[in-house]
Amino acid sequence: MTDTTDLLDAGERLGPDELRALQLERLRSTLRHAYDHVPFYRDSFDKAGVRPEDCRSLADLARFPFTTKADLRENYPYGMFAVPRERIRRLHASSGTTGLPTVVGYTDDDLSMWADMVARSLRAAGARPGDIVHVAYGYGLFTGGLGAHYGAERLGCTVVPASGGMTARQVQLIRDLKPAVIMVTPSYMLTLLDEFERQGVDPRTTSLRVGVFGAEPWTEQMRREIEERFAIDAVDIYGLSEVIGPGVAQECVATKDGLTVWEDHFYPEVVDPITGEVLPDGERGELVFTSLTKEAMPIVRYRTRDLTRLLPGTARVFRRMEKVTGRSDDMVILRGVNLFPTQIEEIVLRTPGVAPHFQLRLTREGRLDRLTVRAEARPDAPAQTRETAARSIALAVKDGIGVSVDVEIVDPESLERSVGKIRRIVDLRSRNAG
Repeated sequence: MTDTTDLLDAGERLGPDELRALQLERLRSTLRHAYDHVPFYRDSFDKAGVRPEDCRSLADLARFPFTTKADLRENYPYGMFAVPRERIRRLHASSGTTGLPTVVGYTDDDLSMWADMVARSLRAAGARPGDIVHVAYGYGLFTGGLGAHYGAERLGCTVVPASGGMTARQVQLIRDLKPAVIMVTPSYMLTLLDEFERQGVDPRTTSLRVGVFGAEPWTEQMRREIEERFAIDAVDIYGLSEVIGPGVAQECVATKDGLTVWEDHFYPEVVDPITGEVLPDGERGELVFTSLTKEAMPIVRYRTRDLTRLLPGTARVFRRMEKVTGRSDDMVILRGVNLFPTQIEEIVLRTPGVAPHFQLRLTREGRLDRLTVRAEARPDAPAQTRETAARSIALAVKDGIGVSVDVEIVDPESLERSVGKIRRIVDLRSRNAG
């Protein structure tokens, strides 16, 4: 393993005791800041019978109430802000596809801290000052593009702000400008892969050496697919707008063993999704975050809905979180069995003759839900192998997950392509409800 100790910043050099002391100091300050300046938190803490001074240890955080996405929506647009609106330098927001968007704000110091954390993340991923970074996350209200952009600049990199879409042009930019690093959703990286091959260019011959992938769950099988076909290191970055954006946690290229949480700025917990009880490190549950240094919009015990577990640190003193491969709100309950899209992804990616493009279609016949897995055949796969592949996927789902599904192997390039976050589940049940 290459020694990169000389590259670490002051926060990454903290010892365990120093880190816990800093976390407690910052946590107590955050709770006081939220209580004093956000009416929602004052009411929430008062109803729970706790005050900021009741947090005398990190374990005391469990006494404080959770924050949910519904809480943010109920305080739309500015109700969760802890500073005057005039101090806000930027606004971001979620897509709002399932209701009101969640609006987040940043002060000058918030933006600087965010850039620092993305720069730290990129350095852990293997990027270095002077590298060219191709940013293919979407720019705009989505935090991915601008978050990646300013972090790469903070590290001292040259940024290509490609944003999403215009796939043929993206390939041309990569060929001409020769970036070393690409930041993009893993599903769109597969779309770029298809375009390279369509143009007759071997993806393994590009200048890219590192891919930093986030914004959606992805599996170890997809990592292997991308690494083998692009000849790059593929690493995970984690974040969400409610906490800050990308840069909350990062997988280190030297270990590729889960995401190091930047615990000096974001305090993680894992709780039982049903009871809310805090689980010990090593047990899988729902990830919860409390910000430790945010000014504009401090967040206390935010329920992310992401499912993971916390593990001891390896490349850094900070704890790691296991790769997120599912969300509690992405879970499909099919005839009493819990199923996540990433479980299907693992099966599809190891099935011969099938491309890494698939979609799950939910329909209802009478009182029963049905799930159809639609996966693309690889362009070079013989037509007669499709039936075999369909049977193989159906059998693997039945044996591995415990539920029967229908499988269709469709023509290459016939499924919707992602230019941002992929839509894996198409729910058609309301159309069949009549």
